[in-house]
Amino acid sequence: MTTSSTVPRVLRDRNAALWLTGSLVSAFGTSSLWLASGVWVKDLTGSDGLAALCVFALWAPTVAGPALGTLADRCRRRPLLVALNLGLAALLPTLFAVRSPGRLWLLFTVLFLYGAAGVVLDAAESALVAAAVAPDLLGDLNGLRTTVTEGMKLVAPLTGAGLYAVGGGPAVACLDAVTFAAAAGLCALLRVAEGRPVRSGAGWWRETAEGVRRLWGHRGLRPLVGAGGTTMLCAALGSTTLYAVVDRLGHSPAYLGVLYAVQGAGSVAAGLVSGPALRRLGGPRFAAAGIALTAAGLAARAVPSDPVVLVSGAAVGLGLPCVLVAALTAVQRETPGPLLGRATATAHTVLFTPNVVGLAAGAALAGPAGPVPLCLLTASALLLTAATLTVHRPPLTSRSASKSPPDAGRP
Repeated sequence: MTTSSTVPRVLRDRNAALWLTGSLVSAFGTSSLWLASGVWVKDLTGSDGLAALCVFALWAPTVAGPALGTLADRCRRRPLLVALNLGLAALLPTLFAVRSPGRLWLLFTVLFLYGAAGVVLDAAESALVAAAVAPDLLGDLNGLRTTVTEGMKLVAPLTGAGLYAVGGGPAVACLDAVTFAAAAGLCALLRVAEGRPVRSGAGWWRETAEGVRRLWGHRGLRPLVGAGGTTMLCAALGSTTLYAVVDRLGHSPAYLGVLYAVQGAGSVAAGLVSGPALRRLGGPRFAAAGIALTAAGLAARAVPSDPVVLVSGAAVGLGLPCVLVAALTAVQRETPGPLLGRATATAHTVLFTPNVVGLAAGAALAGPAGPVPLCLLTASALLLTAATLTVHRPPLTSRSASKSPPDAGRP
């Protein structure tokens, strides 16, 4: 299994290269604002709790993913992506008005709308890309998107922090607005034939339910996406032990930056191998391997050794994206085009909402339980999840041999 052909393979496809570039630009702006918004609130109020609400405001709309994803199936996806990116580019400059604690309501409102638009963007992108590139390229493309997203998480916060130090929160908001405008231009350049979506006439909530039923009623997708949600829950629980792990090693909390960097490097590497690994192993086995590797990384955190903890961070970073790439690629390949926006948004809700639940539960359990029991418990749960995927392999049909004609009504 080699990664040498993955990047050229994707970049030779015009649509894939444009979408990947747009993902890189967007990830840079989003990662910059993610950090700066919390620092901004902390500077204005001195409150850690209000600063944490920034992350909550961005994540909260994920719960409504199935309903928001319906919008991506009711409109032509490319114009929708252009409009949403331009809308966010116009919305972010309103944050120039946030100069005092009394205007923080505006910041939280913008962050909430930012998160809601992000849910729709992800759903529409997934559906549009599935129609714009060959099915056998989706694994490589989704993997490389992981690489650029995780890479930006390592680079962009430093840029955002530097820009914040010079120009404050409004300067970072302006940077993010520019990245959204650039992403809109790249979306407009995609070449894909889109028909007008056919309305079922069933109403918004019934259409939303169709997407949920498609995902949850599919014998191949349900266990794979469910395993992804379980993995994210356990990983979030395990992440709350990091402060205690660092303390056991005798380091200051700043050492967390080293562990996050190592984990991020592992995730960058995971994106590079995802395409070849998916082709060789198939989605369920690739996901199971990633889950098992994540379990090994979490268990290794129980060992009070610097080298072991660093290796464990790399293992978690390398393993965690595997199940996400496998699940989301399977959703793209197994779902008819007219339902793909709703199915993708539902999958995102199942995959990422447990992350918030796990962080909250871990914060309550980390102190009383201690890091070792929590690490071993989550590792055991992940090994069971991986074994279930391996033994009862979900049936998935292969649509990756060649690009087939679009389904009826598919854009």
